[in-house]
Amino acid sequence: MGSKTVWLPFVLALGCGATAFAANVIIIGVDGLSVDGVETANTPRLHALMDRAAWTLEARDVMPTLSSPNWASAINGAGPEQHGITSNGYIRRMVAFRPVCQSEDGKFPTIFWLLRQARPHSKIALFLDWGGFAKLLEEDVPDVARHVSGAANTTAAAIAYWRQNRPALMFIHLDNVDHAGHTHRHGWLSKQYYAAVEEADGYIGQVLDMVDALHARGSTYILVTSDHGGTAHGHGKNSLAEIQIPWILAGPGVTPGRIHYPVNIYDTALTVAWIFHLDPPSCWIGRPVLPAFSPALVAANASGARAPVDCAPDRQVTRAILTTPVTHAGQIN
Repeated sequence: MGSKTVWLPFVLALGCGATAFAANVIIIGVDGLSVDGVETANTPRLHALMDRAAWTLEARDVMPTLSSPNWASAINGAGPEQHGITSNGYIRRMVAFRPVCQSEDGKFPTIFWLLRQARPHSKIALFLDWGGFAKLLEEDVPDVARHVSGAANTTAAAIAYWRQNRPALMFIHLDNVDHAGHTHRHGWLSKQYYAAVEEADGYIGQVLDMVDALHARGSTYILVTSDHGGTAHGHGKNSLAEIQIPWILAGPGVTPGRIHYPVNIYDTALTVAWIFHLDPPSCWIGRPVLPAFSPALVAANASGARAPVDCAPDRQVTRAILTTPVTHAGQIN
């Protein structure tokens, strides 16, 4: 007898009855930024950030080492085996198989969805140098998900928005480094590639300067990471040059120094969730990078010493529903 597929509701207790950190998080995702790029190019702003950050140059992405599977993993808290995104879409369908759980719109739940469910009034913004990034998340969750052509313009638009709105969570995607890596006759390890890394370093510096100018360093987390490195003129295979990525986190309560602890790209979403005191969906497989934070902050988080969420009664959210495919025998498909 064949199995019959049914849908089992998974209830995630969230909302205004919970508590959350009074903090802002800015994630700067530099597409194609390799460990070699950080170490070899002239990157004074990244290294100044690392001086006050918890960091590793040995974080690992997922396979295949393509942009869509990896950025999906960064915002989904899980790998391709869970969220089902295995390509960039131009080789075959980007979503190769059904995710193990889905939010209301049928997508694997992202950190943006999780924050929206828990804190409906939070401002959430994405400024994307690569328009394909927007396909990885829920359409109606962000207040802004804007594709801006060029890393310089993307950075400028993100800074202008942050100055005006102070979003709780903002993701800035820069694509100039990856473009340089793919350029014919140049590629990764070329002078042109390192020049692009140096340009990205300047854009990161602009964001840091903006936060400092607004005296917001004491309440703002900055996370700089990548989706993959590269070899020759591409990426997508299984070399360490493609798999290892930088992961750099600065902010209040962060312990500066190298992280002597395995960090995976899907730990990014879990770490952001931990900062906001959000309980992740059970289908996320990552874990927050707690060694990045001071023991005092970790202890305070564990004890529930948190700032209350400002929620209007008419917008209170008490729970979110995820659906998980199961067979008639109750076993996950």
